[in-house]
Amino acid sequence: MVFETLLLESGGGVMRAVINRPESKNAINQTLLREINQALDLAESQPDCRMLVLEGADGIFCSGMDFHEMDALADRIDINLMRASTEKYMRTLKRFATSPCVVVSRVSGAVTAGGVGLVAASDLVLATPESQFTLTEAMWGLLPSNVIPYLIRRAGFQAAFRMSLTTDTLSAAEAHRLQLVDYLGDDLDQLERRLRIKLNRVKKEAVGNLKSYFRSMWMIDEEMEQLAVEETSRLAAMPSVIASVRNFVQKQAFPWESN
Repeated sequence: MVFETLLLESGGGVMRAVINRPESKNAINQTLLREINQALDLAESQPDCRMLVLEGADGIFCSGMDFHEMDALADRIDINLMRASTEKYMRTLKRFATSPCVVVSRVSGAVTAGGVGLVAASDLVLATPESQFTLTEAMWGLLPSNVIPYLIRRAGFQAAFRMSLTTDTLSAAEAHRLQLVDYLGDDLDQLERRLRIKLNRVKKEAVGNLKSYFRSMWMIDEEMEQLAVEETSRLAAMPSVIASVRNFVQKQAFPWESN
């Protein structure tokens, strides 16, 4: 299987998927979402694979929605088109939270917008002290609707609200304090090795059962997921949002600069 957006490596009970879209700062497009799910398919199909490790190339974990892809579709964007796109992202987050493989995000750089969702939905997060986490959606007239349920699950209501409202950047230390990051250290290889030793003792079936049980104890259900999809789709299809994205892609002008 040939991948366009991911570099895959498998061995030692781990499927490693490196987001490799340097031209877009590892932004999320439809191809990336499809390929992340294909990587999960591969990991789940291998009996000895216990972990999917997701990371970003070139010092950036993920910069969120691919504005260039959105701009290319601008002339035909409507709520139905955005709903189809948003549902793929939401299903990917749900897949992280329900897969019998342990999904680990390995962060050593900037994480923005939808990238925070990938991190928040992961089972475990490793990060270096230089890592940073930012929700920028409000600057564009959007909301991190899909991210919020998983961010609240990890960091709590007020932390998720503050990040969404102020668009403040969280340091790695603050993200660790809020439990958005589970393990913080300079040597991610060492952190991962320690984790693998522990997780190799847990069968896939037990991981799947554990995730299913904990999900039933929490507020994320199909109704909430659909609400998140509808809100993101509604906002992303607004002419003002489409115009702001197009202005940025074509003129490198931020929304607040054109007011």
